Amino acid sequence: MAKKIIGNLKLRIPAGRATAGPPVGSTLGQWGLNMMDFINPFNEGTKDLMGKDVIVHIQVFEDRTFTWKSLGQPVDDMIRERAGIQKGSGKPHAEKVGKISRAQLEEIAEIKKDQLNAIDVDGRVKVIAGTARSMGVDVTE
Repeated sequence: MAKKIIGNLKLRIPAGRATAGPPVGSTLGQWGLNMMDFINPFNEGTKDLMGKDVIVHIQVFEDRTFTWKSLGQPVDDMIRERAGIQKGSGKPHAEKVGKISRAQLEEIAEIKKDQLNAIDVDGRVKVIAGTARSMGVDVTE
């Protein structure tokens, strides 16, 4: 019989640098989980992305065990990195803060292909382009 899931957690953690302090320690502690069972494998598994944030989904089961999956770097971080900007626009449709090419969007779409709700490359690029536009980043051909 399958274990009963009692919680689904989503965290944004610096790759390779999870510690027993917040946000990891406080979140896992609330659920009564052994944080070192998460921290050591997470740090080992994400050290190649060092210096970047990583999205992690954790499923907590009734018997206080858990599984976790790293989704890699968030799309908005990837867009900011490629557009060379620090942050998105506060008024995205009025104030543009940068530009991103279709080739760069395709690169991001390829990295995120397993996580996007799209049938083909064009669909994935449109999803990423929409995120870029909502951040005030112009999409160029």
